[in-house]
Amino acid sequence: MSDLNISKKSIYAIFSGHGVNFLIPDYQRPYSWGIEECDTLWEDLKNFAIPEDNADYFKDDNDEYFLGTILTVRNSSSQAEVIDGQQRLITLLLLLRAFYKEFGDVQSKVRDKISECIWYLDKDDNPDKTRAKIKSEVATEEDNTELQTILETGNSNEKSTNHYSKNYRYFQNKIIEFKNKTPDNFSYLPKRIIQNCIMLPIETNSQDTALRIFTTLNDRGMPLSDSDIFKAQFYKFYSSPEQGGKQSKDDFIKRWKQLETICNEHFHPHRGTATDDLFMKYMYYLLAKSKTKSDTFKGLRIYYEQNNYQILKSEKTFEDLITLANFWHDIFIFNEKRFSPRVLKRLYVLSYAPYSMWENIVSLYFMGNKDSQNKLNDENFYKFLNKITAFFLMFAIVQPGVQAIRRPFFLEFQNILHGNELNFEQFKQNKELFRAKLFETKFSQSKTITRSMLAWWTFQNENQELPPLDTSLEIEHIFAKKRAEMEPFKSPENLELLGNKTLLEKRINIRAADYRFVDKKKYYLGKTGKKNETPTFNLELLNLAKEYYDFTEKNITQLNEKIFEAFIDYLAENNLLK
Repeated sequence: MSDLNISKKSIYAIFSGHGVNFLIPDYQRPYSWGIEECDTLWEDLKNFAIPEDNADYFKDDNDEYFLGTILTVRNSSSQAEVIDGQQRLITLLLLLRAFYKEFGDVQSKVRDKISECIWYLDKDDNPDKTRAKIKSEVATEEDNTELQTILETGNSNEKSTNHYSKNYRYFQNKIIEFKNKTPDNFSYLPKRIIQNCIMLPIETNSQDTALRIFTTLNDRGMPLSDSDIFKAQFYKFYSSPEQGGKQSKDDFIKRWKQLETICNEHFHPHRGTATDDLFMKYMYYLLAKSKTKSDTFKGLRIYYEQNNYQILKSEKTFEDLITLANFWHDIFIFNEKRFSPRVLKRLYVLSYAPYSMWENIVSLYFMGNKDSQNKLNDENFYKFLNKITAFFLMFAIVQPGVQAIRRPFFLEFQNILHGNELNFEQFKQNKELFRAKLFETKFSQSKTITRSMLAWWTFQNENQELPPLDTSLEIEHIFAKKRAEMEPFKSPENLELLGNKTLLEKRINIRAADYRFVDKKKYYLGKTGKKNETPTFNLELLNLAKEYYDFTEKNITQLNEKIFEAFIDYLAENNLLK
């Protein structure tokens, strides 16, 4: 392991020490602490330094307040690149700058010590306010200029809404309020902050070591995501002289930001960041390529850190990630120049799949079967999507839960990678047993499979068009629950059959929710008497509204059976029944 320097230090010792030169590198996240975090910090520091609002209760020699760790790596320019702790470091400097401004021209030892924390001293030991001891390369040039202006002049743009300016103004107001309330205690607070508040700076000369240490830290900071760690590895790779140095690094930073924008716009994972999700999708492709023998995955970061992050020390890996992100971008914007309407419809149905893993499987297929123009054979892709749609829905009915779904697809990894027909031989269902299982399944509104089945059924009509982008669909009870309270069914459970449910735009569902069918269908058809009414996109509802005067319990059971028999036929067509 590389050399480590670890020692408990006061705020004053950390910032005023010889050779202090903090850099927030551009692979870090932007400064993001807000008023809430600043308020917590202020109250903690004030209560520590002035216990019970009485400065005499404080014991200068013994009392300490621990503010956490700072993890840095010394770069080739002798700057301390901050791996963890930038939120606290910048916030503390904004707080100290606000104290310095409030001292005005009043000379004091505390004021002088604060200046040593913020700026370098010139040859006459006066603070050079143009040279702050921290520099950020993360945010926009405008934001960084704002930070430097605050540190240099003590003034912030009143109209600025960035975190630097808002937090600085917050501290100014708090300090003025504190000074007006207890003027005799004013100098005690900043003195005790810089002398008795301590941190644990950890410095290493290896970025890999710093990142490994970081994964064990858990404090008030805003932890880096897996993709932040991966970004740091890419950053180091593209910064090397072999890759072109600064020009290559700058190009990487620009393209990474574009990659993050695409991910944040389209990916919404349950855990981790949107960019983490892209790395997860790509990992499935890498696992298939390596012909992995285990379907137990230890985790995203553990996978990519193998062999000293060797996977990320590759220009091809980064290009693949961009290619994969653009593929998903085109899916989510319904790009008909890239995909046929039938493929887009299959992908839309899969977006309602009961398992989010479908995206990883589609990513694997794309990466393994795309041509030199990053396109897929439409016919083959359509068949593949039909097959996995049928399997996901069938599996969710016979074996609910997310734990078991990985193995069937793991066994098909090589077929998916090479575009061969999927077998799922071990998981085919007996037709009659499955029919019985299907009819006994409760498709309650809270189950993911309910929405999945409704999406599948909606698009079984080959004339069904996709809804407009960003349309929010909800589950509609065609025979309203409220109506059933006044007109009870012979079999109350029929109210919750799949045959009484459909997908309907939220804007219509809200208005039509509790009406009788004769009134609800006016909303479906967009014929309520108001101008510019848009009918539902759902062709099944439009057809029901045109064909039926009323929709009864008998109609529900008939439609339910029709859906189920069509689904059984769908599984048979995809060779999933025996």
